[in-house]
Amino acid sequence: MSEDKLSSFLKTGGDWGSMKTTVPGVFILKLPEYKSSPARLVVELNPVDNSGNPTKKRGLMIRSLEELEEYRKLFQYDKLQSLLKTVDKLNLPGKKAVKPGEEVLEI
Repeated sequence: MSEDKLSSFLKTGGDWGSMKTTVPGVFILKLPEYKSSPARLVVELNPVDNSGNPTKKRGLMIRSLEELEEYRKLFQYDKLQSLLKTVDKLNLPGKKAVKPGEEVLEI
């Protein structure tokens, strides 16, 4: 992604605006000004569907290279996978919302 495109997006993009990248699930997000912090760009990691659209309202926002390195360290812990397996096992599956007018066949 070119620096010029990113600079332009930072200047002219809307607050909380999102820009797709060529990597599925990697987006550029423009954060608005907040108190003494100027508007800035962050990288958002958000799984995508078959159309390339984000599947979550908000993904994981990474603000700097240093923050990325911190997340990399966290993802390497073997106990994280074990913990998530236990959480998955204990959480009851939620019912998927049915859109109005959508026909559902009970089996």
